[in-house]
Amino acid sequence: MPERKALNLENFDFRELHPNVFMGTASDRYAGWIGQIYSGQRYAGQINRRQKRVGGKSFAEEVLPVESVEEYFRHFRVLELDFTFYQPLLDEDGKPTRNLHALRAYSQYLNKEDRLILKVPQTVFARKLWRGGKYIENDQYLNPEIFTSRFYKPVIGLLAPWIVGFIFEQEYQRKQDRPSVKAMAAELDDFFSAIPEDGRYHVEIRTDAFLTSPVFSVFEKYGLGQVLSHWTWLPHLSSQFTLSGKRFLNKGENCVVRLMTPRGIRYEDAYAKTHPFNGMIDGMMNPEMVDETVDIMRAAIENGVQANVIVNNRAGGNAPLIAQKIGEQFLAGQSD
Repeated sequence: MPERKALNLENFDFRELHPNVFMGTASDRYAGWIGQIYSGQRYAGQINRRQKRVGGKSFAEEVLPVESVEEYFRHFRVLELDFTFYQPLLDEDGKPTRNLHALRAYSQYLNKEDRLILKVPQTVFARKLWRGGKYIENDQYLNPEIFTSRFYKPVIGLLAPWIVGFIFEQEYQRKQDRPSVKAMAAELDDFFSAIPEDGRYHVEIRTDAFLTSPVFSVFEKYGLGQVLSHWTWLPHLSSQFTLSGKRFLNKGENCVVRLMTPRGIRYEDAYAKTHPFNGMIDGMMNPEMVDETVDIMRAAIENGVQANVIVNNRAGGNAPLIAQKIGEQFLAGQSD
């Protein structure tokens, strides 16, 4: 391993792994990363403490101020902001929501080389929504007007220079509830034909039965990236990549790998095990996840594609330490 880069990894510096590798995390501002990514004294008296309920249990979260993103980007090259998943940027009356205000706050601390990936609101891309303790049909599913007017246009007006990706995440669908593959492909075709063309769209489908030729044909038609997601019920990353013929379909020549949870572990269980996200949990991280991620990174580089690797704390306990393991494995196969 090159000595200089090994030292950088000890300090959680992932910016120089490779020109086409963009390491980042799913969300930021975790107080559990103080001493790794963030300087403790800098935020004395500024840590916000709030309660979060997950799986019927309450957890105390400690969150740094938005300005900490300046320190974040000294270590990483890309950041996924996932809070945009839960609410559009404009409400039904066209008034700004708290998410728009939050993004505006971030914009004050970004440098020109910083990169953002944003999740599209679930009201646009989820067939069902969790409301009142149960899943209900989403009557705004695949509504191009909501996507365009209440999310896309306002976010482009605010953050266009920094955005490198939009993630359309769709929830897992049980066999008795899902449409046919042909119907699914037709729905996606209709939706992406009706929204603004953009080379930054990436689709994360969490029902592996849909990862078939008709759906990938729609991806190819519109230049949609296949998000390779290490998630509870999805097959291995390598298997997902194989299902698309190991092709990088995004017309912006970017790919997104999201390391969310260990396979077979539900969100609420992964959260409970890893909170407060300040260290690795023994035996939790799937060991093949690192190897498969590195293989995809190398494949992207060989194809002239930029690899965006997004790491979540829940994948093993602490995103910076997981990223460190990926960086070490990646550099171990590189020459000086």
